[in-house]
Amino acid sequence: MKYNKVVMTKLINQHRDLHDELKKIKVEMGLEKNLAIKALFHSAVADNGPYMQEYQDLERLQ
Repeated sequence: MKYNKVVMTKLINQHRDLHDELKKIKVEMGLEKNLAIKALFHSAVADNGPYMQEYQDLERLQ
């Protein structure tokens, strides 16, 4: 599965818990927003993550 910033941003906007996790990653790891979104992708979407199916659905709609 390939990372797509636009799709990932839509997914984050649809789920409050992902939005909160993004903020947490930015603060705890000191990452800028783009890198934090990539980190969130790898933890919540890639490799059969809990949001993988929703991400794929959004990707197909694009």
